[in-house]
Amino acid sequence: MASPTTIILNAWIDGIGLLGPGLDHWAEARPILAGATDYAPRPVVVPPPVVLPPPERRRVGLAAKVALAVAQEAITTAHVDATQLAAVFSSSGADGDNCDALCRVLASDDRHISPTRFHNSVHNAAAGYWGIASGAMTPATALCAYDGSFGAGLLEALTQVAVDGVGTLLVTYEAPYPEPLHAKRPHPAAFGLALVLMPQPGPHSLAALHVEVTQTPFDRLPDANLEALRLQIPSARGLPLLRLLAQGRAGQVILEYLDPLSLTVDVLPCS
Repeated sequence: MASPTTIILNAWIDGIGLLGPGLDHWAEARPILAGATDYAPRPVVVPPPVVLPPPERRRVGLAAKVALAVAQEAITTAHVDATQLAAVFSSSGADGDNCDALCRVLASDDRHISPTRFHNSVHNAAAGYWGIASGAMTPATALCAYDGSFGAGLLEALTQVAVDGVGTLLVTYEAPYPEPLHAKRPHPAAFGLALVLMPQPGPHSLAALHVEVTQTPFDRLPDANLEALRLQIPSARGLPLLRLLAQGRAGQVILEYLDPLSLTVDVLPCS
């Protein structure tokens, strides 16, 4: 039982977006995560960001494309208006390609930096592109917490739901770094996970969440390949939660956060 000082954050999940190796979208991934279908890793196919105007579509990097893809899927499955939702974008590294390109230019004799490269390299680039794509003028937060970035994003989104009483779109995403950065930070593939979190249940609500910060050992995935994905990509730390949602049952899952902390998540399906 929670102590009198424990803060429990509550919300309802109305939509899910997912993209990763062998996990092209939530509908396809659901039987895999539930254990009904074998998981077969394969290269990620990131859909083009058709929600962006052509000029922005040509400039956007891989990380932002992943973020936009899962954000759009979550909004679509939730049947909500994106312009009515606050947003939280969380990534441990965001656009590594542009970071690498800028570092190479700065290390060369010609240090003229492309303005397009620069504005794509900032950590809130994906949030900016989402504002353009969706037309949303609601608050958007961009954050980073290294390997705890999924947990930090979930806590931030739930806090906005609880404090402001507004629906919030959580988008967590990663893209692999090029060498030599990859050797130091080896994300094996692009990955994105998005949740639409609402303060009240609605006709499309999938489950209620009750989340608190604890120091309980976190859960691991029974499938070795999925567990490797969870360990290697920070945004994939949310896969145990999606596994429980895919199974459609009430239960509790412990998510990895910032050592020694973890997140205890109680899930109650709406149907």
